[in-house]
Amino acid sequence: MNKKIRVTILDDHQNIIDGYVFRLSTNPQVEVAATINFGQDLEPTLAAHPTDVLLLDVNVPTATDNPNPYPILYAIPKLLQTYPGLYILVISMYSDRGLIRAVMEAGASGYVLKDDQTTARDLGSVILSVAGGGIYFSKKAHELYSQHLAKESGALSCRQLEALSLCAAYPNNTTAVLANMMTISHSTVRNLLSGAYMKLDVNNRAAAIAKAQRLGLITPPEPMYTK
Repeated sequence: MNKKIRVTILDDHQNIIDGYVFRLSTNPQVEVAATINFGQDLEPTLAAHPTDVLLLDVNVPTATDNPNPYPILYAIPKLLQTYPGLYILVISMYSDRGLIRAVMEAGASGYVLKDDQTTARDLGSVILSVAGGGIYFSKKAHELYSQHLAKESGALSCRQLEALSLCAAYPNNTTAVLANMMTISHSTVRNLLSGAYMKLDVNNRAAAIAKAQRLGLITPPEPMYTK
């Protein structure tokens, strides 16, 4: 039997947490490891409850006695460095292009808007996709982030192509191993790959490798000859 994907949820609204828990309870491949309401509880909770995917609200109070927003743009790279196998899916009511860009550049694996009912209905499948190394966006968030990438330039950067070429050569390597090979941080590798996926209009590593090879952006596989 395949291992269940363990999910921790950070959101300051209990009714929203209850909704996520209900949705995920219908998927036998996913289990909720923990739920929390304050940012300061996140690190000790992850230490106590092994987690594969973190559902992270973008605007939660830091603590019961500190209502200021928890600094997720500081927290995301730190968490990914501490837990290389962790994937972070940000869920937010905010559809600001700059915030979406910043979250993705910090190393998140996707951005979901809270009013996206389609994603809410299929949350278990979304989590499984992210846990497999894919990225996921609500439609509006995807459009906004694509606009940002278009302004940057539609072409893949040299560093993105370097990351994809390593993925093609070592398809079973984790992002943590890739980060060591490239001598950059774990969150930077996540950002390079997610940006490459978006520019190639795919949502996972295998599809990105195949398309980059087909377009001649990275070395294609050796052709197979038959006698």
